[in-house]
Amino acid sequence: MGSPRFLVGIDLGTTNTVVAFCEITDNLSQSEITLFPIDQLVGPGEVVRKPLLPSFRYHPAHGQVSSADLTLPWKHQAVDGDIDPVIIGEWARELGSKVAGRQVSSAKSWLSHQSVDRTANVLPWAGANDVEKVSPVIASASYLNHIRQAWNYRHPSDPLENQEVVVTVPASFDETARKLTIEAAALAGLKKIRLLEEPQAVCYDWYARHQKTAHQELQTLPLILVCDIGGGTTDLSLIEAQFQQGELALNRIGVGEHLMLGGDNLDLALAHLAEQRLNQTQKLNAANLTKLIQQTRKAKENLLTANAPQEVKITMLGSGSKLLGGTKSIPLSQQDVHRIALDGFFPLTDFSQRPDKRRSAVVEFGLPYAADPAISKHIAEFLHQHQPVSIAALGHKEPNQPAIPVGLLLNGGVFNSERITKRLLQLLENWRQSPITLLDNPHPDWSVALGAVAFAKARRGAQLKIGGGAARSYFLHLQEKNKMGNALCLLAKGTEEGQEIRLTGRRFSLTLGEPVRFNLLTSTHDTIAQDTAIQNGVVVKVDPDIFTPLPPYIVALDSEGATLEANQKERVTVQLACQLTEVGTLKLECVSIDDDQKRWALEFEVRHQKALETEPAALSPHLVECQSLISRLYSGNKKSSEGHEIKTLTKDLEKRLGKRDEWDFITLRQLFDTLAQGRKRRRRSKQHEKNWLRLAGFTLRPGFGDATDSWRIEQMWGLYQQGIQFQNHQGWSDWWVFWRRIAGGLNQEQQETILADIAKYLHPGATKNPQTAKAAQEMGYEAMVRLAASLEHLEVEDKILLTQWFLNKAYHQHQFEQAHWWAVGRLASRTPLYASQHTVIPRDIVEQWLPKLLEQDWQREPMIAFACVMICRKTGDRTLDIRDDIRQQVTEKLKQCKAPTSWIHLMDSRGELSAGESKRMFGDTLPSGLILLSH
Repeated sequence: MGSPRFLVGIDLGTTNTVVAFCEITDNLSQSEITLFPIDQLVGPGEVVRKPLLPSFRYHPAHGQVSSADLTLPWKHQAVDGDIDPVIIGEWARELGSKVAGRQVSSAKSWLSHQSVDRTANVLPWAGANDVEKVSPVIASASYLNHIRQAWNYRHPSDPLENQEVVVTVPASFDETARKLTIEAAALAGLKKIRLLEEPQAVCYDWYARHQKTAHQELQTLPLILVCDIGGGTTDLSLIEAQFQQGELALNRIGVGEHLMLGGDNLDLALAHLAEQRLNQTQKLNAANLTKLIQQTRKAKENLLTANAPQEVKITMLGSGSKLLGGTKSIPLSQQDVHRIALDGFFPLTDFSQRPDKRRSAVVEFGLPYAADPAISKHIAEFLHQHQPVSIAALGHKEPNQPAIPVGLLLNGGVFNSERITKRLLQLLENWRQSPITLLDNPHPDWSVALGAVAFAKARRGAQLKIGGGAARSYFLHLQEKNKMGNALCLLAKGTEEGQEIRLTGRRFSLTLGEPVRFNLLTSTHDTIAQDTAIQNGVVVKVDPDIFTPLPPYIVALDSEGATLEANQKERVTVQLACQLTEVGTLKLECVSIDDDQKRWALEFEVRHQKALETEPAALSPHLVECQSLISRLYSGNKKSSEGHEIKTLTKDLEKRLGKRDEWDFITLRQLFDTLAQGRKRRRRSKQHEKNWLRLAGFTLRPGFGDATDSWRIEQMWGLYQQGIQFQNHQGWSDWWVFWRRIAGGLNQEQQETILADIAKYLHPGATKNPQTAKAAQEMGYEAMVRLAASLEHLEVEDKILLTQWFLNKAYHQHQFEQAHWWAVGRLASRTPLYASQHTVIPRDIVEQWLPKLLEQDWQREPMIAFACVMICRKTGDRTLDIRDDIRQQVTEKLKQCKAPTSWIHLMDSRGELSAGESKRMFGDTLPSGLILLSH
């Protein structure tokens, strides 16, 4: 590979992807930055080069398009894991506004969505059962892959993978979203890229256009607010302009938190308005709402331009349904757009007003948008958090007046509207009580891509480089009993890339071959409690309003020493070393204090996407005594493990630790680790095996929650092939209950293995074969039913089949009726305990089951009522929620049979399960101190 010939900037946007480039010349500062028009399909077989590649995919139905319709100038090569055929760009956007459920949009927003497995095939979210799906990572990779192929077609001698490429991301993207962006680029063949924050890119573009006058223009503008409102995010940054010995220096001194609020939300608000006007009686389904959003997006873009028409027609094509009948059209006016945008998103609020975070986030199509749409309030909160650096930058001397930036640089399609631009300027001037200078941005759609190239120039010394280093500070969470504890600063905000920070004052003694977890926190604040300045090595108290948790880092240090005795453990003393990498991600390593070359890289544990919190708790003073008892009963010494004690083990533990339902999360995992060490001796007697299965399953439930649980599950999975020693009805029941309890930690392949083994006993036909029917009874049929229903990672088709089996049995057999109804509720629930939302059975299928469930006698069997509550529980996501009229019927029947009011509450609001309902639904309570967070 030769030296790169071009610098290339890629704005991988939520709505549009834009590419800019310049040639690397001897006089690089004068090398012109231009847009790269991207070849794309705009209709069947029609290819046009356009400056914007809409970030949309369309998955055509079989036979909908011919291969000739999809012909591009190059031979298309899909990324690994992608489907074929697929349409990308303008034609994909147009098709999505006409055909429901086949369009992928907002892939970038999904990359930062923590409650969904971003590597799972979940898009299009509102896709029908026959639509093939892809992951957010694959979708993002497909746009970059399209760009690479378009570039290579135009530059066959200088392929994109050999150029110096910068990809932009929101400043607020967390470590996981940044790493997934890098992974998407690698899948697209771009193995080496650099990441740049989008607000910085906007600033680089401004400077590139004003190099000759910037020195003069910024003399009176020491602090600039960059407000970049894209399709999916609102991105805020503060840039300080300083003059040192007459030389201009720019530094990014503040970055906002992740805010999923942007043009998509305005499109959605307009779609809701259009929906009300089109149809007064019933909501559109998710797929039709998606079609409507494509139209309101286009209408918004038309109505916000400089020479906008007074109104635009929104047309909803009839599908022969009773909902719309024929085609309907309604007008959407300039006034409508400005009213919703100005009053809803940019109201003239006071600087003291903060976003309303008490409301639940708006969930549409699986994305958790910000609860309060008022961007004005979010800007106020951002500026409030950064008052110390703002005061320093402005030399602010008025204690009763907030320090408000004196310059404003705007980016994003919404600022094509002069009225919205003026509104935001007016808002800030009201807060400052004096004029603010608006820096020009003539091309908000292109600015980020152009600025990415200017940044690449700056890296080569061809123009001013914006300083700032790390956008946020990183801390090691030092938890304490019954307290939030302290946090040790590992890498302070502002640390420059490539600078390794080694905390020599703190050492960790780690056991080789065993996993260790480091809980990390981040903060974008400049000072912590009592105005303590953040710097490397400082220890501060944890304030949950200031710190944000990262996915924990986890590592198992490989042993390189001689083989030790079984009861000996090799330890190594290490220090933590961290740095901001060139691509803008955090690199964290354990470094041996004896040998600087011995390093162990720490990786995120992001396997379980459900958010969990563990409340701090004091360890019981009797824990060590209980661990000793377990170790003795499951030790290699047979004599010490014989006798009466094994029969009373659980009671003895409860005498020391209290009722087992009240054992806290940390105690449970400590007990499990002791039980795990004795797992080979669980088969010593029937009582040993029974106690071990019951206690190990109870202490490891729900199979996740601690970063090292995946390591624990790996240990346990090895037992599955061994099976049980004492094969009687009770033994088998305990065995299946054990796997049900820890099922949340098993991956899809492991869960499918279990289902394959028990399916023959669950199948309705099993009762017709006397031998199989007898075996099913002996092997704990009821426990198998509950286990099968708890395997949430199964394919949707398997869940549907299992539900149909259990419904069939519930209707025609009274034996195990409660277990069958419980399983139906668990399988068809709208809100899984641990699986990604995309594994939920589609609403149109469960709506077919509900009429017959409504005919059943709920007073005779209350579990039917509870199953209906789980099936009809409101999530706020129209893709998942059942129709309002059916929910109303279920609510009425619940009232008639005097069901608990909390059940009815779950039906009409996005409430949380109580401890009792959680136990009823999942078979066990969650461990004390473990909190399942709703996204």
